[in-house]
Amino acid sequence: MLFSLCLFLHLYFSIGVLLLQWCDERLNFQATFLQCLAKHVPNIYSAEMDPLLEKQEEMVQAAILYPLECYLFGEDPGIFLEKLQQSGTSQLCGKVFKGGEATYSCRDCAVDPTCVLCMDCFQNSIHKNHRYKMHSSTGGGFCDCGDTEAWKAGPLCTKHEPGASGSAKEVRILRVFPSVIKYIVDMLIWEEEKELPPELTTREKIDSYYCVLFNDEHHSYDHVIYSLQRALGCERSEAQLHTTAIDKEVRARKVLHELIFSSFFMEMEYKKLFAVEFVKYYKALQKEYINDDHDRVLSVTALSVQMFTVPTLARHLIEEQSVITTIAETLLEVLPEYLDKNGKFNFQDYSQDKMNRVYAIIYDLRYVLVSKPTLWTDRLRERFLDGFVSFLRILACMQGMEEIKREIGQHVEVDPDWEAAIAIQMQLKNILLMFQEWCACDEELLLRAYKECHKAVMRCSTNGRSREKTVFHLCGHTLESRPYRVSADPVSIHLPLSRTLAGLHVRLSKTGAISRLHEFVSPLLVDYPLRCLVLIAQVAAEMWRRNGLSLISQVFYYQDVKCREEMYDKDIIMLQIGASLMDPNQFLLLVLQRYELADAFKKIKPTKNQDLIKQCNVLIEEMLQILIYVVGERYVPGVSNVTKEDLIMREIIHLLCIEPMAHSAITKSLPENENNETGLESVIDKVATFKKPGVSGHGVYELKDECLKEFNMFFYHYTKTQHSKVSTVRFTLKENKDEALPPPPPPDFSPAFSNVVRILNCDVMMHILRTILQRAVELEIHLWTEAMIQMVCSALNAVSVLMLLERLKRAPQLEAQKDTVNWILMHEGGQNALIFWCSLLPDFFVVFYCKTQSSQDKEKAERKRKAEAARLHRQKIMAQMSALQKNFIETHKLLYENTLEAQGKEDAIMEEESMSSAIDYSRIALGPKRGPSVAEKEVLTCILCQEEQEVKLESAAMVLSACVQKSTALTQNRSRIIELSGDPLFMHPDLPCGTHTGSCGHVMHAACWQKYFEAMQLNFRQRLHVEQIFDLENGEYLCPLCKSLCNTVIPIVPLQAQKINRCLTNKVIDEDAEAVTEIILAFFCRVKYSSSIKEMLILFATTIYRVGLKVAPNEADHRIPMMTWSTCAFTIQCIEKNTYQMHNCYLYFVVLLPNFKAEDTPSLLEVDMFHVLVGVVLSFPSLYWEDAVDLQPSSISSAYNHLYLFHLTTLAHITQIVISSATESPTAQSSDNSEEARSAESFCREVCQYTSGQDVPGWLVWDCVKKGIMPYLRSAALFFHYLLGVSPPEELLQGKYEKLSVLVFASIFIILIIVLLHLPRYPRKRNSLIELPEDYSCLLNQASQFRCPRSYDDEQKHPVLCLFCGAMLCSQNTCCQELVDGEELGACTSHALQCGAGLFFPLRIRECKVVLIEGKTRGCLYPAPYLDEYGETDPGLKRGNPLHLCWERYRKLHLLWQQHCIIEEIARSQETNQIFFGFNWQLL
Repeated sequence: MLFSLCLFLHLYFSIGVLLLQWCDERLNFQATFLQCLAKHVPNIYSAEMDPLLEKQEEMVQAAILYPLECYLFGEDPGIFLEKLQQSGTSQLCGKVFKGGEATYSCRDCAVDPTCVLCMDCFQNSIHKNHRYKMHSSTGGGFCDCGDTEAWKAGPLCTKHEPGASGSAKEVRILRVFPSVIKYIVDMLIWEEEKELPPELTTREKIDSYYCVLFNDEHHSYDHVIYSLQRALGCERSEAQLHTTAIDKEVRARKVLHELIFSSFFMEMEYKKLFAVEFVKYYKALQKEYINDDHDRVLSVTALSVQMFTVPTLARHLIEEQSVITTIAETLLEVLPEYLDKNGKFNFQDYSQDKMNRVYAIIYDLRYVLVSKPTLWTDRLRERFLDGFVSFLRILACMQGMEEIKREIGQHVEVDPDWEAAIAIQMQLKNILLMFQEWCACDEELLLRAYKECHKAVMRCSTNGRSREKTVFHLCGHTLESRPYRVSADPVSIHLPLSRTLAGLHVRLSKTGAISRLHEFVSPLLVDYPLRCLVLIAQVAAEMWRRNGLSLISQVFYYQDVKCREEMYDKDIIMLQIGASLMDPNQFLLLVLQRYELADAFKKIKPTKNQDLIKQCNVLIEEMLQILIYVVGERYVPGVSNVTKEDLIMREIIHLLCIEPMAHSAITKSLPENENNETGLESVIDKVATFKKPGVSGHGVYELKDECLKEFNMFFYHYTKTQHSKVSTVRFTLKENKDEALPPPPPPDFSPAFSNVVRILNCDVMMHILRTILQRAVELEIHLWTEAMIQMVCSALNAVSVLMLLERLKRAPQLEAQKDTVNWILMHEGGQNALIFWCSLLPDFFVVFYCKTQSSQDKEKAERKRKAEAARLHRQKIMAQMSALQKNFIETHKLLYENTLEAQGKEDAIMEEESMSSAIDYSRIALGPKRGPSVAEKEVLTCILCQEEQEVKLESAAMVLSACVQKSTALTQNRSRIIELSGDPLFMHPDLPCGTHTGSCGHVMHAACWQKYFEAMQLNFRQRLHVEQIFDLENGEYLCPLCKSLCNTVIPIVPLQAQKINRCLTNKVIDEDAEAVTEIILAFFCRVKYSSSIKEMLILFATTIYRVGLKVAPNEADHRIPMMTWSTCAFTIQCIEKNTYQMHNCYLYFVVLLPNFKAEDTPSLLEVDMFHVLVGVVLSFPSLYWEDAVDLQPSSISSAYNHLYLFHLTTLAHITQIVISSATESPTAQSSDNSEEARSAESFCREVCQYTSGQDVPGWLVWDCVKKGIMPYLRSAALFFHYLLGVSPPEELLQGKYEKLSVLVFASIFIILIIVLLHLPRYPRKRNSLIELPEDYSCLLNQASQFRCPRSYDDEQKHPVLCLFCGAMLCSQNTCCQELVDGEELGACTSHALQCGAGLFFPLRIRECKVVLIEGKTRGCLYPAPYLDEYGETDPGLKRGNPLHLCWERYRKLHLLWQQHCIIEEIARSQETNQIFFGFNWQLL
């Protein structure tokens, strides 16, 4: 069977099969076809254990496929296929999507979200200018271009427009296709394992046996490789080959789907026949799939979406095949083990894998119902009603399932499983809505469906009927009901039947057909939804704490946006239905009884138990809130005359009243319809304005001011948290402090719900309101809260209640709230109906009247009064003093002006004198006229012990936390091989890889830091099971203050002020030879550092050496000082873009001076001169050293040394620039004929005599020197500024150029031997990340064309784009893993070593995510620089909105790289988000 499937894998590319040698029409095609397969297939596939795939492909093509294609087409296959493509015979695209391929869906024109286009068809269609979504395909579907039923407009792209019809080889096709398809089907269902059909059996018996290994979807790729290694005792590479072969054999099932797509589904007639057969075997197919272990994409059941979503085909299957009934019955038949003795579902100890497969059946039901019919026939109506009744049987099994009972004594030990039941509710939410919408399309059908649903609800409402009825009396009214207590009896939140009935009732009200309905809604129908609401109230009152987190989770989802539309909202509607049809007093008595508040509103003395009082108060608040919702929540089509747009606008207004929100956050807070749309875009601009994002964050919508009047504080979709947030909104809404703001008037109830308002005027309601207000004036009774008073103010119209309000109005403590009370009394006196005040704001709340006030409150008020009086007194004194001061100045005005004038002149003279003395030297860093060093006293505070210390040479060291890392941020040639070890003395001008040192700037005592680091080590040893985000063994730690990742410390060495003898410098200026010699040879003893500073210096230098060269620490290595100088130079160069061994000094001069001779030294053009400058300046003092005495050059000697060394390296760098400019061709002419330009031209001619270069105009050379020298000069200024404490000149900071005299060019040393193919250009180009396309779909297109260079299959991989060099890599696949230093590394990690010195941040194209990687063990996700029109990123392309490049975000990403903050970003991310702990980054 395996080899047959392998053959099938290759056959699916061909449209037909037949051998050329069998062209004789008299032969039996099927028999000869099978004989051919029996002959060739074993020879091709069964001979080798480790097959060569390319060889097998060639053999199949030559022996079978090519001859068959020639027969079928009647000519060369390539020529025929080209003609067929040009003829445009098919309007259907039919492109089969691979996993990860980009798909596009038009939100304006697609019939449903499953209608998608491939990238080519989308780019050539009208939909690219519409609202569209793009996603990454999971594989298995095909492009719907050309399907007129899939699109409301623009069904064809320009590539598939109708063309001329070509001639078909009908006779041959009719002979070939049935035989081929029959063979495929027979082999796929062949059950014999040890033999083949007689037609495929060969005469020769081969004595060979093979061990067959089948993979499943539960074990990972690595797990299979490991198992094969253990079983076969083979190497990993061999096991990996076997695993790849196994994976390929199993994936052959996908070929069947592609064959069906390219044959049956391309013609509607055959597609219909296939769909009919599919529905006939639907139950068997789904049962086999549920019992299987392979992914759905490999199952034939995945084809259902291609048939059920076609509107005409779905209608046909409903009418002729009763597909809705079939699907509903299948769903019941696959879940028998989850039915309890009462016929209700109970998903305890459920299998998550099986439930995921069951959801596929629910999806099929959704596919069938996705398009509502526009024309109903009797047969369609009957078949749909049959399917609806079958679906009601599923809901009957869910009605009241998984009942829970309140735990009183002991806390529940194990939380019961609740996820499966809630998950099914989520899956069925849109299906329930679609059934209701289908029913609402036809009035007769709606009435019949309502009656069927009503019967089903009544059948499920028989529980508790055996109990005797009890009588409840209140206010002269009586309620007879069967006893039930939510706090004591079982209760369930799963009531899909009752809620479906509520939905149908609302649609009857909307169509007006409810007048034809004669069923009476009994209290029994209202009772079950009311129990759910009581359960929510009791959970809020903390009466169910012992039931654990399971109940809390269910309550959360009951009110969450994912479920509330068919749970919480429908329960409110059912209560509104009950209030409209029941007697209002009996309705309220039922509510009081279910909330268990009957005794609370009777003349019974309350208990003194504070817990019970608190519970009772919360229950009263929750009950009042529900009553407000029943009366006031009318924004439902059918409950009132509103539209869906009105409903969405109200939701958005109340969301934005809390805070500005992003588009995605608003979308998540709104329910989705069957097409996954919320309707947000159609109304958002009416109520909100969009605020664009900055460099970080996202764009947000802010509510328009005119919409604030629609705010309702008691909006029923607010959570407890949101209720607390909206309390601040009252300050925004209050336009006038002396007037109360009225609530927004609710829309009128529809006629079917008009009787709901009767509960506001009934006796029981008046008793409830009167009781609560009466308790507010009685101190000894605590059964009231401020929240109750808020809610009571929404229902005030009884005379007795108004009398209480008059008493509250006269209370002196309520002066600030008198306007609110007046407003209520005014409106209550003028009308009898309720003024629904559900949005009453807290600062206008009617505060209850208290007979007495506690002494504590009086003292507080008195203190407040005294403080206010003292403030007024101080203000009065300050005003008097200000007036006196102004009067004095006015009186002595002349004296005041003369004093200011004299003081100003004196300050100007002093400033002029000080500037004249410093103007010549303050900003000169080199030479005898060097400016003064700024050596101020520096006192720093340790962030650990908070103690201050002055920085001195003899004191204990203070250190800065720092991080040393390898960097390629400045490299000019990424193809150059990075050497991790070797001689670091010279840096190539390309700067291939440097060592960067950065610091967060936080200061610590060295001793404090050592204690901190040792404590971290001890803590790590004690918590070995906890994975750390830093490597303590390599000296890594987190900064104690900012948590930046660090791996060393930088000792703070105080700047030593040096004075220069001006007398000697004047002699030098006068060319006194003896003075020059005296100055150059001047020296004094070296400065002594404390042992602590020395220790930290060694630690810092050793870390640079260890990290920069990737070697073990060795304090005696002569390369340590060279690495320290190198990191100094490289770090300064990075900033400009955004003391050891005499031998090293000698080597630097080998490069600079022509008369020095040494082997293995680079030429002048192969060295970065700024690195040479730093090294030679810092190593030059070694020339003064002697074995017996510690000596160093004097201040004046150092000044001249620095000047001459700077001249030398500067002239060498100018030489580099001139030589590199000599290879350039002038592109434009310049009129610059200055002395410098003429000298430059003369010098360039002389250089070209030795370099065989061409003559270059002087103006070009001069221009190149001016531009090329500036980065070097800026870096040098930074270096000498921090070395000597002299500020850089303003001219350099402002980019101005000083003239270079003719003598500069005349004194440049000429290098005689220069033979280089590649000359560096100066100034070096600033490195940047690669250019990205503005439209993200271009990247998706690029990724769709990517094929792994090491893989032979056509499966899509996980391509990532290197933002450093633009390389496309195959990520997270074993095919591209490499063995580096004996360790398996993924493509990204190995590329990072070469391209970024271990640092890497590629863009995962199909997930739209950037991955930051450092080394082999660390990484994190980072937002991609692509935003949608709402200023948000879209990780995983889940929302699917069109994405465009945000240059500011990309610039931020660039700075993150250039400023060497990647490691810091990774550390911060891993500290706050630990989901990637344990992730194997090295295999990425």
